[in-house]
Amino acid sequence: MKIAVLTKYGELAASTRQRFLQYRPFLSETGFEMLHRPLLDDAYLQRLYVGHSRQGRHVAACYIDRLRWLLSSPDVDILWLHCELFPYLPGLLERLSGWPGKPVVFDFDDAIFHNYDHHLKRQIRRFLGRKLHSTIGAAEMAFCGNNYLAEYARPLCSQIEIVPTIVDTEIFRPSPGKRLVDLSKRIGWIGTPSTWNKYLLGMLPMLNQIVALNGGQIAVMGADRKAEPHTHLDLVEWSEEGEVPFLQTLDVGIMPLSDTPWARGKCGYKLIQYMACGLPVVASPVGVNCEIVEHGVNGFLAETDGEWRSAIKTLLSDANLRRRMGAAGRKKVEDSYSLQVWGPRVAQMLRRVADEGRKA
Repeated sequence: MKIAVLTKYGELAASTRQRFLQYRPFLSETGFEMLHRPLLDDAYLQRLYVGHSRQGRHVAACYIDRLRWLLSSPDVDILWLHCELFPYLPGLLERLSGWPGKPVVFDFDDAIFHNYDHHLKRQIRRFLGRKLHSTIGAAEMAFCGNNYLAEYARPLCSQIEIVPTIVDTEIFRPSPGKRLVDLSKRIGWIGTPSTWNKYLLGMLPMLNQIVALNGGQIAVMGADRKAEPHTHLDLVEWSEEGEVPFLQTLDVGIMPLSDTPWARGKCGYKLIQYMACGLPVVASPVGVNCEIVEHGVNGFLAETDGEWRSAIKTLLSDANLRRRMGAAGRKKVEDSYSLQVWGPRVAQMLRRVADEGRKA
């Protein structure tokens, strides 16, 4: 059987790798051959990450390529669709997901519907606010990254599965030679330029004060290219092969968020990465963060500046606490957020949809 994986971005995007491509071995064992067809290629994301504008002609060519493929009656048994077929185009075009006549599994890990129903422009809210209803409603099953997303999809699709964004715990693991006592303790953050600007940049003055008073360093992977390193800030360029080695140098992982509808739809991937590598975490109590972080067990939830200062200072000053919380976090990821647990589950759910589609 063939499964067409229609992602929004190419392999450079974490969502593509973690929610789709890493399942390939399990899909193969279940009888699937994966056909990956991203809408926007890695060149598109690379331009955005270095601060360049979107190329309209390039995007249009990508949209046309997907349209042609859908209309070509592709020889596949099931479509696994990430987010939407054509971002910012009318919902009528989303119905083309059903054109090949194959069952569709809709998959989303962000509150992408808020790109439309909460848009600043009234025309966008009016004409596109419900554009995803057609796609989700026509899907045989929806994979939702958390309960916030599931609540949106539940009235539209009869089969809802909450499938978290997960990691391979054979790859994301604690450093075997990590020292618990280190004069240069590192508070770490990993992300993209957009999340750096939105969630971390405003916290830097406070974080600088914390490390200046308590010793340590702020280590960041994936910041905006305009960011400049300084005495307490170590900037590391993102690369897929560099992710785990970077995480293994950290002592504490952080995930600040503002409490907005968009942030409530996030899947806590940073936290899962940190915890898989045996790190205690500090996170804003927003959305799924409150499920992943067990306050006082595998990390701390911090809302105010005072809570952030207290949590980070406590962890920096207590190596044994870091060890205990890191071990608890690792155990939680192994049990609830690992590829080893979710790989067989997701493959079987997709197989069930494909088999039902063949009988129909």
